[in-house]
Amino acid sequence: MKALVLEEYKKLTLSDVPKPEPGERDLLVRIQACGICGSDVHGFDGSTGRRIPPIVMGHEAAGLVEAVGDKVEGFAVGDRVTFDSTVSCGHCSYCRAGRINLCENRMVLGVSCDEFKRDGCFAEYATIPQNIAYHLPADFPYEHAALIEAVSIAVHAAGRPGIQLGDSAVVVGSGMIGLLVIQAVKAAGASQIIAVDLADEKLAMAAELGATATLSAGTEDVAARVAELTGGEGAHHAFEVVGANPTVQSAIDCVRKGGHITLVGNLAPEVTLPLQKVVTRELTLHGSCASNGEYPACIDLMAAGVINVAPLISATSPLQDAASWFDRLYAGEAGLMKVVVTP
Repeated sequence: MKALVLEEYKKLTLSDVPKPEPGERDLLVRIQACGICGSDVHGFDGSTGRRIPPIVMGHEAAGLVEAVGDKVEGFAVGDRVTFDSTVSCGHCSYCRAGRINLCENRMVLGVSCDEFKRDGCFAEYATIPQNIAYHLPADFPYEHAALIEAVSIAVHAAGRPGIQLGDSAVVVGSGMIGLLVIQAVKAAGASQIIAVDLADEKLAMAAELGATATLSAGTEDVAARVAELTGGEGAHHAFEVVGANPTVQSAIDCVRKGGHITLVGNLAPEVTLPLQKVVTRELTLHGSCASNGEYPACIDLMAAGVINVAPLISATSPLQDAASWFDRLYAGEAGLMKVVVTP
């Protein structure tokens, strides 16, 4: 089969590789669509340390079941499916407690690191454990299904702090995940959603997708403007979707006393914590990692139009042209959001 192989950092090659064989509890899926994630772009140059070559990347995907293992139940040849990016073991203490995103033995599709290697979905076929697979409705576009993994991250994050109807929320970072968080937070009941970013085009899209106000971090005092917009108190919630020191500080500064900050981005391994602000204002910090079984809810939300991913798809590409799109994304080409590869 054909696959896009990261042979060395910054070198992707369309190669002939062996077609995988499904294990007894696996599905062999013919990949129909796979999104290029920001983590793939960072893995492309080795900066994450989690894409050690050679590896077939790609974890945001959907496709058609071509074969099933002997012990597979609930899936058959011809089924349309998507699947989680996290391969959970199902038997550790966290999995048994229903916290599969914290699995002690977790692997991630399209990731190779010191602990494991698991080829992903920039390929014609991939094997997927049945416990992470989900059925797709008949009319659900594969290109949209390739974004369910990203949607699940946003929906999981929105569920972490316990949003109540009528709450206010600030979303710091209006990239793709931030734009999905805006929609997920709105679906969870927030009535006032303030989007923050440096790029005017991203803020315009944030307004289109549900933000009630937008703030430019480059030209405005974000915390002061949030206070003005929330009666002088600050927001009930802030969602940080970048993972850098300045944006974490901004998220903390935007919430009211007793507020909640949910940390979704993890670009930097460490940030400075303003301890006195957190303690004296009795703030609550929530980490949000991947997703935890939210896929069925995400499929329903997308099918109903509550979460709209169509504006986020900048382009689709056949597998043979995918390497050039990696180059363009890595160069930071203006206007590019999500590129979906269609093997």
